[in-house]
Amino acid sequence: MLNKDNLTLGVLIGIVLPILVYALVISLLTPHGQVEGVIYAPRPKVPFLVAIAANLFPFRFYMVTKKQDRTGRGILLVTFLMVIAVFSIF
Repeated sequence: MLNKDNLTLGVLIGIVLPILVYALVISLLTPHGQVEGVIYAPRPKVPFLVAIAANLFPFRFYMVTKKQDRTGRGILLVTFLMVIAVFSIF
């Protein structure tokens, strides 16, 4: 399935990967056993932007290495929408 040149696949990768990276970043920044009191409190945009930046790796892989433009466009579309959402919400 990952070898198809499909816009839907790109959108799916563009959504799932930042969610996983965001969960990883939050788990690394949260003190053990504590739900509240996250270390990054003064800068709430940073974990979101790190998670969104993770889309650059599959974007480059699909656009340059595999030459699958539609999948890369799906990843790029979701990335732009997430960046706009982060900057308009925070």
